[in-house]
Amino acid sequence: MDHTYKKIEITGSSSVSQQEAIENAVAKAAESVRNMRWFEVVETRGHIDDQKIAHWQVTIKIGFTLD
Repeated sequence: MDHTYKKIEITGSSSVSQQEAIENAVAKAAESVRNMRWFEVVETRGHIDDQKIAHWQVTIKIGFTLD
């Protein structure tokens, strides 16, 4: 079956890991976006505090099918 997709860009954050930042972004998008099919990582950045990684921010694009 052929689909038409739309993409949105969203940034998730986490003090634990990159993966959790992505999961947080997907979970938040799922509250209002239906038919999500895939994601791609666009950018990864973080905050350094006292010479340690304190926080991750990961920007992703989420693709979803249109009704």
